[in-house]
Amino acid sequence: MTVASAQAEQAAAGKAADTTSADKAAADKSAADKAAGEQAAGGKIVAVKISGNHRIETAAILQAVRLKGGDVVTPDKVDADIRAIYKLGHFTDVKVQSEAKDGGVVLEYVVTEKPIVREVKIEGAKELSTDKVREAIEIKPNTVFSAKDLQKSVKKVKKLYSDEGYYLAEVSGDLSIRSETEVHVIFRIKEGDKVLIQQIEFEGNHAFPDKKLKKTMETGEKWFLSWLTGAGTYKEEVLKNDVNLLTEHYMNNGYVNVKVGEPKVELLPDRKGLKVSIGITEGEQYRVGKLGFKGELLESETVLNGKLKEKPGQLFSRADLRTDVFGLTDLYADKGYAFANASPITKLNPENHTIDITFDMEKGQKVTIDRINITGNVKTRDKVVRRELKLDEGDLYSSTALKKSKQNLMNTGFFEEANLATAKGSAADKLDLNVEVKEKPTGTFSIGAGYSSLDGIIGQGSVQQANFLGLGLKMTAAASLGSKSQTYNLGLTDPYFMDTKWTLGADIYRNERQYLDYTRRATGGDIKAGYPLSDTVSTFWLYKYEQKEIFDESEDLRLNILNGTVLAPEKTSTTSAIIASLSRNTTDYRLDPSTGMLNTLSVEFAGVGGTNRYIKYITEHTLFHPLFYGVGSVRGTLGYVQSYGGKEIPIDEKFYLGGISSLRGYSSRTVSPNKTTPVPTSGIGGLTGSKDNRVYLGGDVEAVANVEWSFPLLKEAGLKGVLFFDAGNCDNTFNGTFSNILTSYGGGIRWFSPIGPLRLEYGIPINPREGIDNKGGKLEFSIGSIF
Repeated sequence: MTVASAQAEQAAAGKAADTTSADKAAADKSAADKAAGEQAAGGKIVAVKISGNHRIETAAILQAVRLKGGDVVTPDKVDADIRAIYKLGHFTDVKVQSEAKDGGVVLEYVVTEKPIVREVKIEGAKELSTDKVREAIEIKPNTVFSAKDLQKSVKKVKKLYSDEGYYLAEVSGDLSIRSETEVHVIFRIKEGDKVLIQQIEFEGNHAFPDKKLKKTMETGEKWFLSWLTGAGTYKEEVLKNDVNLLTEHYMNNGYVNVKVGEPKVELLPDRKGLKVSIGITEGEQYRVGKLGFKGELLESETVLNGKLKEKPGQLFSRADLRTDVFGLTDLYADKGYAFANASPITKLNPENHTIDITFDMEKGQKVTIDRINITGNVKTRDKVVRRELKLDEGDLYSSTALKKSKQNLMNTGFFEEANLATAKGSAADKLDLNVEVKEKPTGTFSIGAGYSSLDGIIGQGSVQQANFLGLGLKMTAAASLGSKSQTYNLGLTDPYFMDTKWTLGADIYRNERQYLDYTRRATGGDIKAGYPLSDTVSTFWLYKYEQKEIFDESEDLRLNILNGTVLAPEKTSTTSAIIASLSRNTTDYRLDPSTGMLNTLSVEFAGVGGTNRYIKYITEHTLFHPLFYGVGSVRGTLGYVQSYGGKEIPIDEKFYLGGISSLRGYSSRTVSPNKTTPVPTSGIGGLTGSKDNRVYLGGDVEAVANVEWSFPLLKEAGLKGVLFFDAGNCDNTFNGTFSNILTSYGGGIRWFSPIGPLRLEYGIPINPREGIDNKGGKLEFSIGSIF
């Protein structure tokens, strides 16, 4: 006896409904199913059979069936078995048949298996690659077809197109039935034109203009560079998050009762763009009223108040409140109270629009570090990781030390990620510190070429290992060959010599560079050592010995020497010098700082042997600070060199400014004292020079300041833009240096390319020098590392 089956899977797919669930099957159970169950009811089961299955084994189906031989048939038990078979998820239809035999009933469940997807086709994808569309599709070849997965896949593909700006794209999922057990799934796409957001409107905003609120949002309006930046693309998740960003903006400006409505997105009448409307109810603006503390106070209220960014009378800011909570908990955590809480209790005073804030302090239990577990360091030795940690086993817990440890690990340059987390230790007052690092390649071998406006084309090769043998040793073997320079270097540095805080290293090198008026060649070596005085202050010592040669003097220099206006530089000399420096570094990330300072003071004393005698002083200070979606920086450098022992300062040890690394817009090494000597066209001593010979001699004093604002252009690609202002001069006296400051301004782009840092910058002199500088400016370009 046969009963009616459930609805076919193909029809269900067309209606975007999934009929594979047991609940749906039970709901659609036909009257014939009931009749079969009632007819067999009361009879004893002689046998239970399964039919219609091809891929799914009978034994696997029978495991879901509760009725067995000898059981009495009831409609409820038959219905329960049908539900159980459906729940296996392999069938579109389950029927029940019964037949009287041998004084009992043979119960037979007839199943129809779901078809197999043999192929997934994509039609109409042009603007997006088929591979990208295929990634969004959940249905895969050689899997069991599911109408629910088909429906989900259609939605995901449509969202994919919407996120790329194709808001009007139409997507359908169709079936091509190849046989009773096999189907092809076809996704048909009509992409339509790209539709971007052309208008963002606000309703109810009085405190801030539309322009200000738009800058707060991540979603933007279409502009002429949208094809590059992606601005104007509608993304549902991003727009929802913009509601939070707008709310945060108002909350940080005292509007504690602000309500930002759900964004409304609609097509413009011409269907060529979208309009986003956001309603805002601002409420009243509140200021900070009374500040107080209660609970378990470890410090006086004066000390605690000193940790607060908020002050009575200023506009309330949720961001400042969050910062204060972190600051107070860190204060307690630095004393070992790892579970301290600072709960802000706020009281609104509507009559005078103020908020009283009381911080309820709970110190919790004082804890110590139990075990430090390090994972992820396949190459790097444990001790290299441990020596960067500011916490040791047995130390009191410290939040500041934990943050500094993470910063130290990232500053090594050995790791892509460094995550520090605490876990329950061996006792209630102990915590384990779990340090998980993800190593990145620290060794490089490169052969390539670069270019700089100073050195021309440069061929270079290098072998570098910043984590040699996994011990943190820095090893370098490098060479560069250019049209104007040659450099060779071999060096090894141990930043923790003999597992102490001492840095020790050595280099041997040979370099040659052609300058405007001479060529300099130096061969030598150095031994260097450093020691940290604190987390931010360190000393560095270096002894170097080198043999120098000055040759290939320009005709202008030789003419001035013959005229007696310039002393002839020594052809060969030796320098034996000690350099001592004191540095302070408070930046957040040394490889690419966004906040903090760099301060350096160095003294070079040449005269510990050798033939050269001079003392050189250089101090440099750089401040970094976040500024307008980018980073602002101010760098100031002051240098002075003096002779002693009756010896002249070597011409190559004097200061020269100009060029991409100092005063942009002025030619490299031309900002320095110079000589202009008229000579006869016939020349002197067989030499022939121009009628106006200018020789750049270098200065005893240099002063330069650089103000920059760098900002991301393509953040994912690491491309940045930069605007700058430079000021400085070089002369033989401080008065001469500061009495005639040269200035310039300009902009450029920077990119850390695969072959090294790229800089393309255009500087325009504000007060160009007659006969030397190009009033229209100077473009300078450099790419590739120079060793």
